[in-house]
Amino acid sequence: MKPKIVFIHGMFLTDKCWNHWIAYFKQRGYEAEAIPWPLHDAEPAGMRSHPPDGLGSLTLEDLHQHYSHLLSSESSPLVVIGHSLGGLLMQKLAADGLIRAGVGICPVAPNRMLALDWGFLRNTASITNPFAGHEPYEMTSTLFRQNFGNTMSEADSEEAFQAYAVPESRQVLRDIMGDEGKIDLSQPHVPFLFIGAEKDEIIPPTLVRHNAHAYGNKRSHSEYAEFSSRGHFIIAQNGWEEVADKILNWLEAHLNTTRA
Repeated sequence: MKPKIVFIHGMFLTDKCWNHWIAYFKQRGYEAEAIPWPLHDAEPAGMRSHPPDGLGSLTLEDLHQHYSHLLSSESSPLVVIGHSLGGLLMQKLAADGLIRAGVGICPVAPNRMLALDWGFLRNTASITNPFAGHEPYEMTSTLFRQNFGNTMSEADSEEAFQAYAVPESRQVLRDIMGDEGKIDLSQPHVPFLFIGAEKDEIIPPTLVRHNAHAYGNKRSHSEYAEFSSRGHFIIAQNGWEEVADKILNWLEAHLNTTRA
C-alpha cells in the first residue's frame, strides 16, 4: 500500500501552490494533501490586502508544533515533501520520527548553515531586519519577480504572484538561527532527497547540497539532485513535472527498499 504524501509550503506562499502536485500524485495512486501553515488558509489576494491578525508573530516553533500534532495523529508515518521553509520542517519532522521518507525542494537549512551568495544574504537580511519588529514582510510583485520568478517570463511571474503570493512573518526566518533551527545530523534518519535549483536567488544550490551531505550517519540515505535553469519557484514554473517525475521515481525506489 502506498503511503500518504503531505506537502508543506514555504514562506510567502500558501498550500494552493501544491494543487497541481496533488493532482499529479493522486493520478499515480497516492493519497496526497497539502496542509497550510497557521494563518495561511485564506485566499492569497485577501491575505495581501488584509494580512491576518497575528501573522507577524508566527514562529518556527508554532509551525513545528502544528505539523507535529497533525502527523502524530496519523496511523502510520507519511511521506513529507516540503519547499523552502517547508523543507526545514520536513527535516525536523523526520528527526521527531514522524515520517517515512522526506523530500526537501530548495529547503532552508538547519544549524545556522549559511551561503556566501548575494541573493541569499540580501533576502535574509531584508526579511530578518530586527528594526522591523513584528510587522509582516510584504511580498510585492517586484520582489516576487526578483526572488521567485527570476527564471520565468515577466507575464508568468506576475500571474504566479497574483495566484500564490502572500505577506509573511519575519520571525519564522529569524528563528532558524536559534535553538528551533537545530537538528542533530549525526542520528539515523529516513531516506532523504534534496533538490536544488541552479538559479535560485533565495536558497542557492550550494547550500542545498551542503545540507544534503551534512547528514553523517553512514547507514542512512541522503541524496542530492539539481535542476538547471530553475529558480526558487521550481515547484510551479514551467517544467515542474520533471521535478515531480524525479521525486516519484525516487520515492518508489526507496519505498520499495524500505518495505523489503
